Amino acid sequence: MAELKLGSKAPAVKLPADDGSRFDLAALKGKRVVLYFYPKADTPGCTTEACDFRDAMPSLAKDDTVVVGVSPDPVKNLAKFKTKYDLNFVLLSDEQHQVAEAYGVWVEKNMYGNKSMGIERSTFLIDAEGRLAKIYRKVKAQGHAAQVREDLKSL
Repeated sequence: MAELKLGSKAPAVKLPADDGSRFDLAALKGKRVVLYFYPKADTPGCTTEACDFRDAMPSLAKDDTVVVGVSPDPVKNLAKFKTKYDLNFVLLSDEQHQVAEAYGVWVEKNMYGNKSMGIERSTFLIDAEGRLAKIYRKVKAQGHAAQVREDLKSL
């Protein structure tokens, strides 16, 4: 897989959404998109990050920006997570991790000597033309939404 470059077209995203519908990133052309990948719904770091994006949504929406979360969780888990924390943006299920692989965030992880494949917490800012405007790798959940909001001001 080629390394993603700023200014290049964002890879396609066509996945099932938390409400059972099909999501297509191409339908958001004309809006800015915060596409963030997280390892697992309803875990401490992922909940912090999701709730921070939830709280930032009113100001992001005013700036014509859409937030989309992607994880390998099944749709039913995403629906529960969304309801439990009153999340006000779409969550996508990437159970086969094709989209995570296209964005280069499906990686080998090493936890206490155990190697496994999983999501590297990452965020991609996509401009209104569908191009990659900013890439964040190995994100720390706490405070990330605030950083994204600040960076969006310069797009």
